[in-house]
Amino acid sequence: MTKTIASEDLQFNILRHLKKSLGKDTANATLYDWRTSLSLALRDLVVDPWFQSTRKTYEAAGKRVYYLSMEFLIGRLLEDVAVNLGAESASRAALESLGLDYDEVVHDEPDAALGNGGLGRLAACFLDSLSTLGIPAYGYGIRYEHGLFEQHFENGRQIEVAEGWLSQRHTWEFERPEVNYPVGFGGHVNGTWEPAETVIANAYDTPILGWKARWANTLRLWSAKPTVLFDLGSFNRGDLVGAVVPEALARAISRVLYPDDTTEAGKELRLKQEYFFTSASLQDIVRRFKSEGFDIETLPDHVAIQLNDTHPAIAGPELVRLLVDENGVEMKTAIDIAKACLAYTNHTLLPEALERWDLGLFARTLPRHLHIIEIIEEEHLAATGSHVRIIEDHSVKMGELAFVMAHRVNGVSALHSELVKKTVFHDLNQTYPDRIINQTNGVTPRRWLYSCNPPLRSLISETIGEGWVDDLEQLSRLEPHCADSGFLDAFMAAKRANKERLACWFSDKTDLQIDPSAMFDVQIKRIHEYKRQFMNILETIAHWNEIRDNPNGEWTPRLKIFGGKAAPGYVVAKEIIHLINDVAKVINADPVTQDRLKVVYPPNYNVSMAEILIPAADLSEQISTAGKEASGTGNMKFALNGALTIGTLDGANVEIRERVGAENFFLFGLTAEEVVERRNQHDYSRAAIAASPRLTRVLNQIADGLFSPGDPGRYHGLVRLLHEHDYFLVTCDFDDYFDTQRQVDSAFVDHARWARMAALNTARSGWFSSDRTIRGYAEDIWNSSSLLDRS
Repeated sequence: MTKTIASEDLQFNILRHLKKSLGKDTANATLYDWRTSLSLALRDLVVDPWFQSTRKTYEAAGKRVYYLSMEFLIGRLLEDVAVNLGAESASRAALESLGLDYDEVVHDEPDAALGNGGLGRLAACFLDSLSTLGIPAYGYGIRYEHGLFEQHFENGRQIEVAEGWLSQRHTWEFERPEVNYPVGFGGHVNGTWEPAETVIANAYDTPILGWKARWANTLRLWSAKPTVLFDLGSFNRGDLVGAVVPEALARAISRVLYPDDTTEAGKELRLKQEYFFTSASLQDIVRRFKSEGFDIETLPDHVAIQLNDTHPAIAGPELVRLLVDENGVEMKTAIDIAKACLAYTNHTLLPEALERWDLGLFARTLPRHLHIIEIIEEEHLAATGSHVRIIEDHSVKMGELAFVMAHRVNGVSALHSELVKKTVFHDLNQTYPDRIINQTNGVTPRRWLYSCNPPLRSLISETIGEGWVDDLEQLSRLEPHCADSGFLDAFMAAKRANKERLACWFSDKTDLQIDPSAMFDVQIKRIHEYKRQFMNILETIAHWNEIRDNPNGEWTPRLKIFGGKAAPGYVVAKEIIHLINDVAKVINADPVTQDRLKVVYPPNYNVSMAEILIPAADLSEQISTAGKEASGTGNMKFALNGALTIGTLDGANVEIRERVGAENFFLFGLTAEEVVERRNQHDYSRAAIAASPRLTRVLNQIADGLFSPGDPGRYHGLVRLLHEHDYFLVTCDFDDYFDTQRQVDSAFVDHARWARMAALNTARSGWFSSDRTIRGYAEDIWNSSSLLDRS
């Protein structure tokens, strides 16, 4: 339990940092200065539990968990820290006494641009839960200077510009200049590896505080630095550009998340990024382990390494290299040790998303590792009789490498884990039948209900107490209240307050006036064909047509909200964004329908935007092609905050529907098995379009340029794609989707029914806590335990 933090003490420390750390007085302080001073004052309070947790970890001499991920989408940390310290009220009071608005100060903090979507947000939730549960852990990733990109729209098109989150001081991190490791690339192997190029990985630590400040772990991010910062000789010879080339080449490694890999240079940079952070992390892990005096062969007793997707799959051969080349371990023993330490989380059923590296590129970049992979493959084939190769078709298959080098492989929802066994890793599952297990994803209730939804938080705590915040299944105690009209009125009043907040946010950023009584229908996630934002906007057009055909009908007012970024090189996804924005422009200007239907797509979707959108949502769009979404976590956040789901039987939708009740979930679409069967039918998409006059009309309108009058052929490629290669079955699910949306309309206008359905979604979502997920990993994969109960 945290001690009470007095607002007077906090105010004193805010003013102290304003003066001593920022060199400002109150008369000249900017919003940035106040926010930084508050952050530093709160950071001071984090350091003690952080140090105490580290001491207890060393004293226990047990097992640490190391979570390797290319993304950690941590968002803003100021409010997170205030909440976990129990200092939210004190912070608010301290700032108010200084004439400042707490919410304005908190919202001034830029999002840490360290991720893209669900993969990175899951990693952030896991760090929060590891700290809340008191399991000793490190998160390891890259300190991206510019993150993914900042998204803008220019005439409806996505434009990418560099993210500038580090143009200001990142208050929460501690640079560790003494913690640095060389990371090599290229060169040749002549007994030992002699890299042709070396960069330095420099560590930056961010403490990750758990609920009530009972434990704190560390997020350690690596920044790439050159071995020679500045070539003075070149500079003095007048080569001013050449003098900074080493620094520019090194820093490129930690500049951008997911550089465009449609070029050879982009592919090489991606491979270097993955090896860079994996190597630095493993060097750090082995160094820490050896500093405690343990025998190197006991590494699995003290170290559990979780690979979040295939990005850090090079960890297998890299750990073997460190054991063999730098610690004298015999090769076979090193492989066995590495397998016992490593576990791999699979996040995709898309074969193209299981990374493959061109053999030539891999050999040039990591020659020693290619040799080790050949030995790993040879041992795997000899020991099992399997025919599954790691090196095949002139490429190195990172999914197969991660699988072979892990003692456990987990999927992230019940359906996904079963499909992993049957599809992408069918043969390896036959070879290693006990290796694949399931760990259904979860989300942290601290961020995704307690912090982002104060009206609902207050209602829940008034009704059942505050114990739900770190024991989310206590939400089930709300269920008896879901039959009480007074509770349901209060529940919907909380939803209304969040919708009014979002309506004000939209009015500040756009010229649209939003009616909070309309249904807020939200699809926010990265733009991908399998997530089917395309189907959503096609249904929106069809609905618009119906309203125009019968303008005097009783239509349920709807606000369609889209959000998400498309990868810079993903042409189809960017065309879908452009179409959504073009459709929005036409529909929002239509005087016949503008009181019944509006479409909005705010640019640059991020964690902070999600924290406003999710509490205000009435309807959650989880409409991916069945069998393609591994899990989803947005679906869990929406349900937890009282939104109803319209969705397919895909990913964790299956488990959400089971938990909240089929009657409180709007189901449509083909099942995963039916999707496979439908693809085997000849010309299935043309047949589906021909059978649907409604869809035919929409596609003709798009093809005729109704939404792109200045460029009528703009979307011919998208329309042709649906006719000729509708791999994600938009056409086949369209009519069922449209009809189910009309069921949603009918349910929404029955206010009592909708209120009960929404409240039951919250009451029955307690199982989807990342605390539960982490307990599963700790027991089934890591064999790690909490140290919170130890003296």
